Amino acid sequence: MPLDLRLIVITDATLAAPRNILDVLRECLEAGAPAVQLRDKHATARELYQQAVALRALTRQFDALFFVNDRFDVALAAGADGVHVGPHDVPIAELRAVAPAGFLIGGSTDDPDTARQLERAGASYIGCGAVFGTTTKTDLGDERIGTKGLKRVVDAISLPVVAIGGITADNAALAAAAGAAGVAVVSAVMKADAPGDVVRAVLEAFPRARPALA
Repeated sequence: MPLDLRLIVITDATLAAPRNILDVLRECLEAGAPAVQLRDKHATARELYQQAVALRALTRQFDALFFVNDRFDVALAAGADGVHVGPHDVPIAELRAVAPAGFLIGGSTDDPDTARQLERAGASYIGCGAVFGTTTKTDLGDERIGTKGLKRVVDAISLPVVAIGGITADNAALAAAAGAAGVAVVSAVMKADAPGDVVRAVLEAFPRARPALA
């Protein structure tokens, strides 16, 4: 499957409420979303696994990539395409050493030197932000690196870089202009009255998917 990271829709059941998260994601996938990431910091391991199984089945219907945030074990058990880990999770090098062939591992950083380290460790792509600020990660406060900060990471590595943080249909093109392979979106999709419309608008900024990695 090509590594199409033009848009990663990240789940947030609280923001999507009162709608069912599966209904929201189905709209996104029908509109062409190429990837979904399950993120639920409050779920138990069993609950997260159950969600992952349901989302894996849904994403398969649309040939979309499916990632699980943080939990490598849940990602493997549910048959996900990959996992996305942060700086406080299991190191990417350790995950790569035991991951099956073709398993995708994303890492997060807004620092070019760290991005190079993650590339050497075996990352498949880098999530970079917060580009335009964020309301879904309270620990980041008002932090924003802007498109200049994004471009510094893009220029430092050969991996695809996915911009995250405050991404909307209106500013996705700015991330594309800075060299991002795609964007990861939470609020702009989860809170939208018409999630599919947001997906289509974002994808207009990324008309071509990055080729699959060798």
